[in-house]
Amino acid sequence: MRTFANVQELKAAVGETFGPTEWRTVTQEQVNLFADATDDHQWIHVDVERATASPFGGTIAHGYLSLSLLPSFLGELVETKGIAMAVNFGLNKVRFPRPIPVGARVRASAELADVKGSPAGQLATLKVTVEVEGERRAACTAEVLYLYVPE
Repeated sequence: MRTFANVQELKAAVGETFGPTEWRTVTQEQVNLFADATDDHQWIHVDVERATASPFGGTIAHGYLSLSLLPSFLGELVETKGIAMAVNFGLNKVRFPRPIPVGARVRASAELADVKGSPAGQLATLKVTVEVEGERRAACTAEVLYLYVPE
């Protein structure tokens, strides 16, 4: 993990890449709980038997599940001190180039693309890539925006 004493140190790191994180396994239980939380029970995610005959050969994680892992991954990659709080400000350019098969291991890395002033603090843009172990194409790419509010 890269720790910054303050937002000024973070700003000086624009262009740097952080990571990758540790590998973590995406489980069927995780996918089922996500389906319950989002009311998205499409069979390709939750019907193990039916999904075996699909082009994916088994169940796959929801694209939004892979996206929802980003805050946890970023918590492993970057920490900024000297702030009152960091607030999720949104996303840009989200893509799901390949599915995540249930049982696969995933990890993430991030590039600090920008830090700029805003009326409420400093707005950081991190380009995050989630990869699946053994695959060439990413499972998820997104520009994550965090607003760093001063103390």
